[in-house]
Parts: sequence; C-alpha cells; structure tokens
Amino acid sequence: MRTLLIVLGLATLATACVGGESSEPPIVGIRNMYNQPRYDTQERQPFFADQRSMRPQVEGAVSREMERSLTTATGLAADEGYLLEVPATVIARRGGSAAFLKRGKDRYEIFCATCHSVSGDGKGMVSRRAASLGASGLVAPSFHDDRLRHIPDGQLFATITNGLRNMPAYAHNIPVDDRWAIVHYVRALQLSQAPVAALKNTEQSK
Repeated sequence: MRTLLIVLGLATLATACVGGESSEPPIVGIRNMYNQPRYDTQERQPFFADQRSMRPQVEGAVSREMERSLTTATGLAADEGYLLEVPATVIARRGGSAAFLKRGKDRYEIFCATCHSVSGDGKGMVSRRAASLGASGLVAPSFHDDRLRHIPDGQLFATITNGLRNMPAYAHNIPVDDRWAIVHYVRALQLSQAPVAALKNTEQSK
C-alpha cells in the first residue's frame, strides 16, 4: 500500500511539471504587459482622427541623433555643388583617420561588398549573379573607373544616401557618420588598387 501511494504521488507531481498540458488559463501577474494591443504596419486604428497607426513625425521635433550641419547631412556644399572631401569634423569626432578608415571598411563589407565586391571592382556576388542571368543593368560599377575616381566625396555620399538607378537608398540603414566612413574607405580602396587598375587599362588598350 505504501509503495502504491508513493507511485501515485510521483505520478501526480509529474503531471504538474512545467510543460504539462492544462485547460486552465495561464497565471499572469501583470496581464496588461502580457497581452498588449498592437497594430500592424499601415493598419487602421480608432484612436486618432485619421485612423493611421503609423504616425508622422511631430512638426519641429529634432532627433538627438540628427546631424546639425546641412552640408554634412547631404554632402552638398554651400555653393550648391558637392563637398570635395569628407568633412574633417566627422573624421575628428570618430577618432581620427585610422579609426574612421577601420569603421568604413567594416560598414563597406557589410553593405557594399555584396554588389561592388571586397576589392571594389564591381564583381560582388550579386553582380556576378546578375551577369550570369544576362541582367547587365543590375551589375554594379567598379570604383576603379576614372569617372568614379574623380567625382567629389559629397557626390559619393549623396549616392549612398539617396540611391541611384538600381542601387537603393541607405539613408535609413546607415547613419551619417558611417556613410562618410564608407566614402573614406572607398577612396583608400581606390588608392590601394590604383596600380592594378592602371595595368588593366594598359592591357585593354593594347
């Protein structure tokens, strides 16, 4: 009899373990934090008069992360042209040229190398795939073309920010300083590959 009681007791404990099936509702200490109302993207809701769940920014509000300098934020100079070089203030506040270059390399290899390749020759995985499918319009350009070697740094920054043709805009994915860091790294990449690019151009002209 004692053995039977022990077996029944163990069976009862086993059925009460976490993970056991139960028809009882879960015990939740603070239910309003457990089951919060939410809305999907673009879903209607009754709280606001326009029924939009996605609210526009408050007029006049300025984010703490927002870049105060218009030229730094856009890549445009005061004379309506592009900034010729990466702003020195951005490089300084990010720890100097070496640290800025390292950050640029890191961001470049995450966001850019898939199309432009690690060496910047435009033969990244996406470009190679597009070429193999005959979609030449989707192949990224090489940063070692003379055209891209001589455009202002601000123009390169604006392209990353706003996108161009098949290239998407990265304004919401990459912070301002990181976009400038990528520009800084691309310039270093162009300098490092200059002899190689010159040799290829010479061979092609023969």
